[in-house]
This record gives sequence, C-alpha cells and structure tokens, in this order.
Amino acid sequence: MGREKINIWAYFSEVETTIEHNGYFCSVGEALTIVILGSICGLRNTNQIHQWATNERVSEFLSKHFLINTIPCYYWLLCLLKLIKPESLNECFIKWAQRFMPDKASDVTISFDGKTIRSTGKMEKYPSPLHIVSAQLAELGLTIGQQTVKDKSNEIPAMRELLEMLEINGCLVVADALHCQKETAKAIIEKKADYLLNVKDNQGALKQDIEEYVQDDFLRKTMDTYTTCEKNSGRVERRTAYTSCDTGWLPDKEWAGLNCIGAVNTQFTTKKGTTNEWHYYISSRKLTAEELLKRARLEWSVETMHWLLDVHFHEDFCRVEDRNVQQNLNMIRKIALNSIRDYKEKTGLKSAISKIMLGCLIDCENLVPILALGEN
Repeated sequence: MGREKINIWAYFSEVETTIEHNGYFCSVGEALTIVILGSICGLRNTNQIHQWATNERVSEFLSKHFLINTIPCYYWLLCLLKLIKPESLNECFIKWAQRFMPDKASDVTISFDGKTIRSTGKMEKYPSPLHIVSAQLAELGLTIGQQTVKDKSNEIPAMRELLEMLEINGCLVVADALHCQKETAKAIIEKKADYLLNVKDNQGALKQDIEEYVQDDFLRKTMDTYTTCEKNSGRVERRTAYTSCDTGWLPDKEWAGLNCIGAVNTQFTTKKGTTNEWHYYISSRKLTAEELLKRARLEWSVETMHWLLDVHFHEDFCRVEDRNVQQNLNMIRKIALNSIRDYKEKTGLKSAISKIMLGCLIDCENLVPILALGEN
C-alpha cells in the first residue's frame, strides 16, 4: 500500500508554524506524522516515540509507507513540535474530524467538557494549569475539536469559542451545569443547533421553578415518563425521566429557544440501602422522556476520552514545559484515539483499545489498515 493512500499529513498540510521552516533534514509534517503514529501505538511521550521511531524495523516502515528517510534526533523532534501553532493544528484537526459526523444531524449528540493537565499546575512557566475544553461526538466517542482555556479564565468563554469553530447544524449539544448560561444557549441556537443543559444552583431561580413543577404530584402526572432498571454486581439502578413542553409559565423568558423542561430521578439500591438523586434540565428541543434519559447520559461520554488520556498516555504526568508542545501532544493523542475508534467502528473489531495499541507496537504494519480507513 503506497504512501498516497495513507498519508496522514494530507489532512494537516495547512498547519502553520511560529517561524518559517524549510525542512532541513526533517519537515514539520514528517515530525507530526511520526508522533501521531507513535501515539497510535500507545507510546506516552516524545522520548518513547523517538526511541520507537529509531528502531530499524520501524524506520523501514516509515520509509516504505511515508517516505520518511531521516528520523530527527530527540531534541529536534521536540523543536519541530514546538514550532507548530496549536491554533492552526486545531483548525486542521476540526476539519479532519468533521468527516466523522453522521448524515442525520438530529441523531448526533455533541458533548462538551474540560480537562486539566495536572502536571502543568506545578510548573513556573504556566500562570495557571493548562485546561482544555473538548467537544465529542458522543454516540461514537470521537473528539471533533478543542479549545484551550485562557490563563486565569474558565471553561465558559472557551466553550463558546469552540462552538464558533464547529459545524453543528441540527445537532444536540449537551453540557454540565457550568455551561447552563443564557449566552451559551443563545450561541448554540445561533449555530442552528439545540441544547440540553443541566440546571443546578448556579441558576438557582430556574432550578427552583423546575423543581417545584416536577415535585408537584399533580403536574408530574401530566409529564411524559420513561423508566429503566439495571442490575449490576448486587446494585440496582433505577432511572426515571420526566419531560414537559409546557414552558410558557416560566417567569424567565430570556432563555433562547427554550421548549422543554425535564428531570431525571436516579435511585441506587445496595445492601447498605437506597440513595435518591434528582437532576433537572432545560432544552431547546422538544424531547420525550426516553430521549432525555438517553441524551443526558451521553454528557459523560467525553469522560471516557479523558480517562484514556490519563491512563493510557499518562498525560497528567507529562513534564513538557513548553505550552505549544503540551497542547499539540494533547491533540495528537486525540487524533490517535479517533483513528483507533474509527477503525473499530468500521471493522466491527471488539478488542480493547489497549490491545490495538499493543498490536501496533509489536507489529507496526498493523498501522496500515487503521490509517487506510481514515482515507475513506
């Protein structure tokens, strides 16, 4: 299989650098390709990737399939990663990831959540810990974009900036209570998408209004209802969702496109007893109770990706002091995870991600089918 069929760099050829770079012995594109391939193999840092790439067998693979005939030294590999503008790489990443979007947008849930790279909180070069907000195609577990939180800021403006970058027409955006903000709801509607937002104490008056409505026995009987029950390892989990499209009574009329309120009651029963929790929601889409229960749980799908970044890549222990390199490595790991998930989805392979990574590490020719699918 020739290079023209599996050239990762074709998707990221428009990436910009902080200074003009003519290539010398290794181009930025070749360095980026090496790091992406090493990350697909599950390698955790640039040192491990460099050792892997200089292996005779791997070097032959890189030359055969990617025409990379010279492997840069470890220091120069880091320098090349440092040259890449994270904002530019993110733009290319978003364009590449858009091809994962299903044809029927109304079936798509986009989950937003942030993650802090813990090691950066202890480094003098970082005014505040590096915190990155990601958007994920929840049904498929694929990351479609990210935005770094500005120093001494928070996720709220970062999410709105990320919304502006994405094509989400017709999708349903889910996010936690931090993003239950009128300006965020307005921004989602302006992108011709819908929202499903968790309402907590940061919107105290709205939460109280919905809570009083749902907890009224008479009114709750008028709401659409759906219940699921799961048993696992001696624990019984019962979830009941309620929705109503009767929103005209709400005192606050400033929530853009608000068409539905809802609640989810969760009961956990174990040998120690039963706990009972209520969560409240607003949505611009008229949801059934079954839809609310399904879409609200998808909010947590992005946590799986965060877990993989920590457990498989040890991201919280990454000691790279350069901010550009930290951000670029974060995106590269997500490119690797997307490629593997895409491979699993299209082949029906049920093996765990860790096994796929290990298989690539043992036999780098396994990378070929994974990357070839990315060209479809």
